[in-house]
Amino acid sequence: MDPSHTAAAAQGLGPLVSHFIGWAYFIAWSASFYPQIILNWRRKSVQGVSLDFIHLNVLGFLCYSIFNLAFYYSTDVQEEYRKRNDGQDNLVRANDVFFAVHALVLSTLTLLQTHFYKRDQGQKVSSPTKVLIFITVFGAAIVLASTLSGSSEWIDLLYYLSYIKLGISFIKYCPQVYLNYSAQSTVGWSIHNILLDFTGGALSIAQLVLDASISRDWSGISGDPVKFGLGFLSIAFDLVFMTQHYILYRNREDSYAPLSMVESQEDRHGEQKGLLLPIHRNYASIQREAGARPASMKDLELGSGH
Repeated sequence: MDPSHTAAAAQGLGPLVSHFIGWAYFIAWSASFYPQIILNWRRKSVQGVSLDFIHLNVLGFLCYSIFNLAFYYSTDVQEEYRKRNDGQDNLVRANDVFFAVHALVLSTLTLLQTHFYKRDQGQKVSSPTKVLIFITVFGAAIVLASTLSGSSEWIDLLYYLSYIKLGISFIKYCPQVYLNYSAQSTVGWSIHNILLDFTGGALSIAQLVLDASISRDWSGISGDPVKFGLGFLSIAFDLVFMTQHYILYRNREDSYAPLSMVESQEDRHGEQKGLLLPIHRNYASIQREAGARPASMKDLELGSGH
């Protein structure tokens, strides 16, 4: 076979593969927000989930949504970008806008769940996170005031918001890693969220490398080390979570699982593999026979219902 024909075929197939990978990681990342919401709903509890992570996630995607919406819809921002980039158009596309807004909506829904579902007595937003949120919001207010006074342009405010998003991406998982370590458990934290995030991150980097290889231009990687580094950082945290879940903390006993989840688990795996502790399983059996559901964790501990 003629090597030139093989190279040409590869060049023709490469963009198609890249396009497929792009949609695959877009779907994986978009879907990664649902498992935690579903798990919280099934458990009627947010125990085991870091409130620091949830609040930082909402702030990060709020900034990211504003950034993408402005770059995609605002003609003023688009013109400001062209002036600073030799007439080039920005690269924000419709799928970027959809992903950001979709992520913001689901992150906000997760935050709302923390106000309605059961949580531990000491489960709250930490002081460092509160300070960080205050500083970032205060900084945004200063940049906004500067923009309104004419000292800065709108694009400067948007870049500031993008820096907030980047910074949050570096630190948002740390509280959850520490919470899992402190509890010696990952119960309440959805591993499916992590598996989908890992898939999206790996595919994103694969597309970046493939595109650079096809174009024989590696500046897309070397010229944007932050984006490439964040992809690897996300994967690194995902690997930490997978190690915690599958190797270090393999205890899956959930002391606040609703009776319906216990019954479902027992139907699939037998009572010895149920989600509750043995003493709780016994009480769950009594409640099932009586046709009632324990009203609270206190009922389970005391072995009596209301």
